[in-house]
Amino acid sequence: MQNSEALFLTAALLSAASDLTRRINDGVVARGFEGVRPAHGFAFTRLAPDGATVTELAGHLGVTKQAASQLVDEIVRKGYAERRPHPEDARARLVVLTEQGWACTRAAEEAAAEAVAAWVDVIGEGEVRALCQQLGRIAPYGPIRPAW
Repeated sequence: MQNSEALFLTAALLSAASDLTRRINDGVVARGFEGVRPAHGFAFTRLAPDGATVTELAGHLGVTKQAASQLVDEIVRKGYAERRPHPEDARARLVVLTEQGWACTRAAEEAAAEAVAAWVDVIGEGEVRALCQQLGRIAPYGPIRPAW
C-alpha cells in the first residue's frame, strides 16, 4: 500500500468515526436527552453494566483522575449516574448509571443502529457486515478514548 493510500484510509476511518459519533449524539439529543455530549456516552460504555470507580473511568477515557471526577460530577448533577459505596473497597465509591442513564444508553444504541443503517443504504448489508468483521480483526478491543 502506498503512503498516499494509507493516508486516505486513515482520513476516511477518522472521518467515519467522527460522523458516527456526531450522528449518535444527535440521535440521543433528538430523543430528548439534552445536555449530553459524546464524552458522556464514552463514559457510559464503561459504567455499564456494573459501574466503575473514578480511577477506572479515568483509565478507560485516557484522562486524569481529576478530569474523570469532573465528568462524573457533571453526569451525576444531570441525573445520569449516581455514586454508591463500593461493595469491595470501603475507601472507594462506585459510579453507576441511573435509570435515566440507562435510558440514554438505549437511545444511543438506537441512534447507532440508524447511523449504521445509512451505511447499509450506501454499500449494502453484506458489505457492512464484512466491514464489521474486518475492523474487528484489526481494531483493538478496549476503551474508546474521546478527544475533546
